[in-house]
Amino acid sequence: MKLVRYGQPGQEKPGLIDAQGALRDLSGVVADIDTAAIAPAMLARLAKLDPAGLPRVDGAVRYGCPVNGVGKIVCVGLNYADHAAESGLPVPAEPVLFLKPSSSLSGPNDPVIIPRGSVKTDWEVELGVVIGKKASYVEESEAMDYVAGYTVVNDVSEREYQIERGGQWDKGKGCDTFAPVGPWLVTRDEIADPQDLDMWLEVNGHRFQNGSTRTMVFGVKTLVSYISRFMSLMPGDIISTGTPPGVGLGQKPPVYLKAGDEMRLGIAGLGEQRQALQAWVRAE
Repeated sequence: MKLVRYGQPGQEKPGLIDAQGALRDLSGVVADIDTAAIAPAMLARLAKLDPAGLPRVDGAVRYGCPVNGVGKIVCVGLNYADHAAESGLPVPAEPVLFLKPSSSLSGPNDPVIIPRGSVKTDWEVELGVVIGKKASYVEESEAMDYVAGYTVVNDVSEREYQIERGGQWDKGKGCDTFAPVGPWLVTRDEIADPQDLDMWLEVNGHRFQNGSTRTMVFGVKTLVSYISRFMSLMPGDIISTGTPPGVGLGQKPPVYLKAGDEMRLGIAGLGEQRQALQAWVRAE
């Protein structure tokens, strides 16, 4: 299934995308695509529905983050050897972890706001893994049982804040709108092998990233198991699993985003995102 949340911010409704690509409303079945809806038992119930019996939604709609109630976004740094090389850093012996706050979440096609004073805002297409049930000290052999599905994440990053301002990476990763997620949550059964997905990202029509999850240093099973040793993964949590090479930081010379630019990105089977870059302005 491809589960979605559609509508204006704060007013999203639950839906699914049928086999023909049409949006169907799920409001008569679940209140939201939230932590309860992505629990294994509820996903099994939703899978038995006949989409043709659900109301069809026609016309243009806004998609929100496909899961409501994301508690945390656990990100994995330098998880592609070739991206580590372009960053001038060694391949890590263990996964490098950092967090993005839930306040950074936005819809897959919502504008990305360049932070006040930013000069090095960058892009990162990543496979997102959505947790369906609590995972604590999970064995790698059982790790996939805790995965509800997959989604596209753009791990937008401010490199000056991340690298040059001292401390840990989080300050360059957690700005508002720095975690576009979606367009949909694709349930685990639809993806035969999460380690065999092509992924790409373009800025203003120029393709900068063109990679595959095949080249991950640490795969999905390993990451779910590893992270669960250090913190409980809760329903709705997202693991953003790292990015292939081609980020702005790695260009020679580096290329960074500016107001008026447009990012377009996607992962095979998981859909596409498109974001316009806007300058920060003080809210009235």
